[in-house]
Amino acid sequence: MADEGHFVKNADIQARAGINANATAKAIAATDIYVEDVESSINVATRHNWSDSYLSMNSRAQGILIETGACLCAINVIMQDMSGFTSRIEAEDMINVLRDTALRNISIMRDKKSQEFMLGIAL
Repeated sequence: MADEGHFVKNADIQARAGINANATAKAIAATDIYVEDVESSINVATRHNWSDSYLSMNSRAQGILIETGACLCAINVIMQDMSGFTSRIEAEDMINVLRDTALRNISIMRDKKSQEFMLGIAL
């Protein structure tokens, strides 16, 4: 299988899920299930179709989309199997950090001025 997402790739998900995440849960075949849903959620939450405008964006602005999508997917990976972590608390802490990062980024991307900046629209 290949990475299915427009801006979220498996390597980004694996990096954010961490080395203790289950290898099967963070394999491409497993993460492809989440990617389309996560990208759709980001598009709706920010009220912009980033999937269609991603390739025309500045590469520096693309990073916030990659990070947000990877964080949301990594949460699903960790939730699938927490047994690799040293404790459930460690896994939950990872989820909390990922969630906080994703929510912060979504808040930034909802702002119309941020969207104009990311899309290279002159203000």
